Amino acid sequence: MRLLLVEDNVPLADELLASLTRQGYAVDWLADGRDAAVQGASEPYDLIVLDLGLPGKPGLDVLREWRGQGLATPVLILTARASWAERIDGLKAGADDYLTKPFHPEELSLRIQALLRRAHGLANQSHLDVAGLRLDEGRQSVVQDGREIDLTAAEFRLLRYFMLHPGQLLSKSHLAEHLYDGETERDSNVIEVHVNHLRRKLGREVIETRRGQGYRFAGNGAAS
Repeated sequence: MRLLLVEDNVPLADELLASLTRQGYAVDWLADGRDAAVQGASEPYDLIVLDLGLPGKPGLDVLREWRGQGLATPVLILTARASWAERIDGLKAGADDYLTKPFHPEELSLRIQALLRRAHGLANQSHLDVAGLRLDEGRQSVVQDGREIDLTAAEFRLLRYFMLHPGQLLSKSHLAEHLYDGETERDSNVIEVHVNHLRRKLGREVIETRRGQGYRFAGNGAAS
């Protein structure tokens, strides 16, 4: 999953970048509201973490601009402003969630996971549990038929994306856009390698190949 972090506090941004990267997210970081307004609307982010007190353009103005353009990407606001009035302003502007500084990194992680599940119609789940597989996002492993299977970091990122998009046909280029940040060179052949590794661990029927089109995560019982 590819995230945009918009935060002008450099030490905090560095901490969040390291934490979110460890959790398997591809993260782009911006510190200026004007840059965020443009990039947030033009790149295919799965979720945006947005500070309110930004140079260039206030976070609320950025959010209103995104929503005015029809951008539906989930947005989680981070702010040192704790008043109810400001919280309500953020929600009215189109925020999906709101976290007040200081906060515990685990709370941010759980809120991001919940927002991503909600955005993909899985809001009633406390874990990502799809087609006979349960993903443990903390351990970066998957449970299948009661057996825990270890995943590499790349396999975990790919499987999480598949499980949030069950039944959808996903091209290699689409997957690359959502699994790598803006600074990483994207190689669709590497995705094919990781798909094959997942098949060896979980069974070939879990991921279907559509020649010339891409892949479809189908879960147990699907045709390969």
